[in-house]
Amino acid sequence: MRITNPLASQTPGFGAAKQLSGGKGDDFAKQLMDVLKEVNSSQNNAAETQKAFMTGQPVEYHDLMIAMEKASTTLQLTMQVRNKLLEGYQEISRMQI
Repeated sequence: MRITNPLASQTPGFGAAKQLSGGKGDDFAKQLMDVLKEVNSSQNNAAETQKAFMTGQPVEYHDLMIAMEKASTTLQLTMQVRNKLLEGYQEISRMQI
């Protein structure tokens, strides 16, 4: 059973990338969505832990700090990967054919 990505049909250019790569665009899109979901999950976890700490619920201080640092690190890593991908795309678009 194959699971389809509901955002794939809404993403501009997704079909063209899938056709050019011989169907491998779906794998890349799935991996990208999985990574973004993981980053979002770490951000949400940090926010929930911080909210619990601020409302006086019993939260270990080191758990709060670890969650916040993990969220920060995953976001910074994601931004750096995005920057490298954009740099690569810009370099390819400047190439003369």
